[in-house]
Amino acid sequence: MRHIDPARFSVARRGTSRRINRQIALTLIGSHPPISRADLARRMKMRRGAVSLLVQELLDERHIVEGPTGQAARGRKPTLLYINTRQRSSVAVDIRASRTFLMLADPMGRARSDIVSVPTPRDPRRLVATLAARIRQLVAAHAADAGACEGIGVVVPGMVDPGTSRVLHAPTLGWRNVDLRERLAAATGMPVHVENSGRACALAQVWRARTAASPARNLVFVSVSDGVGVGVVINGELLRGHHNIAGEFAHMPLSLDGPRCSCGATGCWEAHISNLATLTRYFGRAPRAAAAGDRPFTIDDLIARARTGDGKAIAALQASARYLGLGLGGVVNVINPERVFVGGEIVAAWDLMGSTVRAGLAERALTPAAASTDIVIVSAEEYPRLQGAAMLVTAPAFAAPVVA
Repeated sequence: MRHIDPARFSVARRGTSRRINRQIALTLIGSHPPISRADLARRMKMRRGAVSLLVQELLDERHIVEGPTGQAARGRKPTLLYINTRQRSSVAVDIRASRTFLMLADPMGRARSDIVSVPTPRDPRRLVATLAARIRQLVAAHAADAGACEGIGVVVPGMVDPGTSRVLHAPTLGWRNVDLRERLAAATGMPVHVENSGRACALAQVWRARTAASPARNLVFVSVSDGVGVGVVINGELLRGHHNIAGEFAHMPLSLDGPRCSCGATGCWEAHISNLATLTRYFGRAPRAAAAGDRPFTIDDLIARARTGDGKAIAALQASARYLGLGLGGVVNVINPERVFVGGEIVAAWDLMGSTVRAGLAERALTPAAASTDIVIVSAEEYPRLQGAAMLVTAPAFAAPVVA
């Protein structure tokens, strides 16, 4: 039962129910493509005339398009409806400590261009200048086939203020209170949306789950990369908390005397399982920066060595797997999700790690049911962070108004 806050509420107005029905129609068209007006009316349990008016609004605003006619047992063949993915696009940007990735995406978060990457300058001004130049090149190169670019979605490995979109603290980048949104918007002339990378990944999974047979309404996404990002979804909505730092399990301590984390504390989950932590465990020290012109040794290289029987590489992965499982046990005990998604480069070695992760989870889980929580692997090739970045631009069009 949801309590109405007497100090913060939104009353229903004359057009509220229509706006809600409109968003339901748009969501169903995206979840069950292609769909006819008649099928849409049946799913919404509304009169076909009322649904046709909603559809016309969505057509006028170019959120959807009409496609070819479908089959009918008798009578006129129905005209099928689709989300408009041809005339609209967005730029997705994934900022990491080592490199920043960009792609042009359609409204469903699918790539419309090759993925390009650049080294990540630590100076935000230099990064904005680099991004602005790359974004202009990307949009210009696909101007003929990608349609109008409606905005830029940016994910960062840190905490973001939901009102101002300032990056409050990004430990792996060394950023505090960085106004990334306004700077990038001024440099590109496009609207910019900024979000924590873990939350963006969780948002992408919510989006993808719309077409699943049994979508999870309570889920956690753990993104293991240069750092660790965690996004939590409760009852279909992103968990944010009072200061927008809810779900920062990456900085949950596993041991008070553990390795130092990028946030300055010791023993954080991130300090045990990030790519840097695994590489440090392998070398016995923090990996040195590559010389100019040389390719740095990456987690992919470590995994390749483990597959050739390198004992140190296998041991490094196994240790990270155990800590990953122990941390997941804490996450599951606190959130009790239906499903945990794990992404990042390290999941390419899941066949070497999965059983150890599951054992660590079972060691910390409070009940047998919690220990058996479904773990779903999201490969790096799916680019969940970029998909999430793209959805930052698209998702608001599908959001229902808040009432009460």
